[in-house]
Amino acid sequence: MAGEKRATAGGIIHIPHLCLVGVMSTPDRPGLVSAIFNALGREHLNAQFIVQSIDLNNESHVQFCVDESDCARVLVAMQRVAQGLNARKVTVNNEVALISIYGPDFRERPGIAGNAFGALANAGINILAVSTSISTITCVIGGQEAPAAIAAWRDVFGLP
Repeated sequence: MAGEKRATAGGIIHIPHLCLVGVMSTPDRPGLVSAIFNALGREHLNAQFIVQSIDLNNESHVQFCVDESDCARVLVAMQRVAQGLNARKVTVNNEVALISIYGPDFRERPGIAGNAFGALANAGINILAVSTSISTITCVIGGQEAPAAIAAWRDVFGLP
């Protein structure tokens, strides 16, 4: 990276004490994601992170984070929804955290995501899920790994 300008990052956001819930291997169809999040809304529960993907078998996998204190209630709601959607499994990963890095250069500078993910890999941190926007990269990681992840990103992006 000699001579290359380091990407500017505005900062890092850390949200601890979450659980990652997945409604996995559901036959993909319109209304699937709506059914999941309408069920959460009826229970007055809020998702802080959402990611969905469709695999080669046309099965949908929806994962989202909620406060750890709400996890048991979310699992009850998702078990009911999963049956109606023919999901194969509802998964839960307790004690996770969200870490996000944001900055003004992110949509104009190639390599930002690679640098962010590489920093976590070099620190031995496994990423459980990723979501991005034009200015933010958000990763779900083990909660105990958050301090090391934040330190790695501070180093790579030159943050104090």
